[in-house]
Amino acid sequence: MAKYFKSILLLASSILLLTSCQEGGDAGDLFGQWRMDNSDTKYISFSGSIVWIKDLNMGDIYGNFQHQGDSLFMQYYSKKGEKNDTVIVEDSFGFKPINNVRMRIVTLEKDKLVLDKNGQTWSFYKY
Repeated sequence: MAKYFKSILLLASSILLLTSCQEGGDAGDLFGQWRMDNSDTKYISFSGSIVWIKDLNMGDIYGNFQHQGDSLFMQYYSKKGEKNDTVIVEDSFGFKPINNVRMRIVTLEKDKLVLDKNGQTWSFYKY
């Protein structure tokens, strides 16, 4: 009986572990890597609650995000306090301010993401 109990316990814990590990976590439909339209160098990625933006010419920076309804909230963090981190977020991508980016999700489809803030629009496609 004890031999079967250990096997059942191992099986149950394995099933619980596998079902709790969802691909993308909280990212939902945002999960994955997106490439900015009309740019070969700008990317944004979402996984779990982490957002990562990268400009191949300038560098990259990580942050956290929340997706609530048609709103996207992002907050980026500069580990070293470098000016380049702010330049990547605010100047290269135009996401302002670096520590409190709030945008409206206009379109979120299988392979298309369109963001808007105060009339400025960013369009991405799934890469």
